[in-house]
Amino acid sequence: MNHATHPFEAAVGRRYGMNLTVGDHSARHLRRILRQYLTSWSMTVLADAAELALTELVANVVRHVPGSHCQVLLLARDRGIRVEITDDCPKLPTPPRRPTALFDEVAELPESGRGLLLVASVVDRWGVLPHLWGGKTVWFECDVRPPG
Repeated sequence: MNHATHPFEAAVGRRYGMNLTVGDHSARHLRRILRQYLTSWSMTVLADAAELALTELVANVVRHVPGSHCQVLLLARDRGIRVEITDDCPKLPTPPRRPTALFDEVAELPESGRGLLLVASVVDRWGVLPHLWGGKTVWFECDVRPPG
């Protein structure tokens, strides 16, 4: 059963979390929720990057986590947003090898891991926190840039 901490309201707090089982079409709904919160937090400038990164991390849960169960947490911070995806799978994602030369072919990248390369290119920071109980949290942060 999917569960959210609270429904979206006009006066939202600085965090939103949900427990859910994700599938092939879940990212679309999660992007909509993320955009609503970014709008309420006056951070819509982060929407494109954060939505893309969220989509990739949810796709990894669908692809690699048995049962596709995860927790999603959106955290508004003073400088931007942090998004965390926690699951029970002990297997840690392997960051992809970056091309070493300017003209390396994309085809030379491994079949898996391209999504994490994409995440790394659109967010300010990302990482993986393994848990003692065997699961992990994959997170990313996007910062709001001061004007000028």
